Amino acid sequence: MKPYVEHANLTVRHLEDTIEFLQTAIPEFTVRHLGQHPMYRWCHIGTEDTYLALQEVVARDQIDRTPYRDLGINHIGLVVDDVVQVRERLLSAGYRENDMETTHPSRQRIYFYDRDGIEWEFTQYLSDDPLQRNDYAL
Repeated sequence: MKPYVEHANLTVRHLEDTIEFLQTAIPEFTVRHLGQHPMYRWCHIGTEDTYLALQEVVARDQIDRTPYRDLGINHIGLVVDDVVQVRERLLSAGYRENDMETTHPSRQRIYFYDRDGIEWEFTQYLSDDPLQRNDYAL
């Protein structure tokens, strides 16, 4: 068996907002399960093979983290078939795009923020060749 990432677990402000964001970007993602822990609600959303585990934050007034400076997740990367369609759906739904430069001959990438300010990367690979897909020279 080839190892792969089965899931990532994130704490979000409101499950419904993150579910809406993910299903807007990737309509094929389904809610596999909604659960209730004594202190928070949680959800698994994704495909049959891989998913994102979401749990709602325990109430607090402030989050003290600066992305790319403090410990924690900076963004989540998801592979999609068509980044143009993902961009159109997310912009139409009012989500904010990070317009950083991402030009590469073997992949197209876009970055968007959900309503919690979590950054998500969407990548469309333009080649099946791993040497091209994983090229870091550019």
